[in-house]
Amino acid sequence: MTLQPSNDLLQWEAFKKGDVDAYALIYSENVSAMYRFGMSLASLSEYFVFDCIHDVFTEIWAKRTTISTPVNVKSYLFRALKNRMQNQILRRESKFTHLNDDNFDELWDEAVTQELDMDQFDSISKEELIHRLINQLPPRQQEALRLRFIENLEFSEVANVMSINRQSAQNLVLRAVEKLRKTLFL
Repeated sequence: MTLQPSNDLLQWEAFKKGDVDAYALIYSENVSAMYRFGMSLASLSEYFVFDCIHDVFTEIWAKRTTISTPVNVKSYLFRALKNRMQNQILRRESKFTHLNDDNFDELWDEAVTQELDMDQFDSISKEELIHRLINQLPPRQQEALRLRFIENLEFSEVANVMSINRQSAQNLVLRAVEKLRKTLFL
């Protein structure tokens, strides 16, 4: 049995050959997810995120004849966006915090700084509660959760976007889920 290429990959191949419609379709199908992902990476202005997204698309158009075809277009674009944002932030001499998981594990040995009182559980919706709990997770775990469950990427694709190996991506997601579970079922 031969696997057929996905529509994304067919569009990518057409785009590489200079098909403007395929390029526009790739943009329109991915810009919203890229925006959500970009906004989750750093608390910067929407303009900055959109500038970086447009820079990514400008660059891939300029290099369309020499870039390879990715295994997954969405994860390729996420990684390109993340790299672009980091490079832009570094150029502006801002700090983009890159802490490793060991640092976060030490922080989580301590009590959570913004613990929710059990009485608050009753007064807020489940969605709001989960949102608050996720916001208390370390940034890398938040990123991994968003990529896995909101953007529906496979662990290998999460790893690719985050520039880590597959097992580390899986560990980040599992640790985050476990911390959420422990908090919810105190």
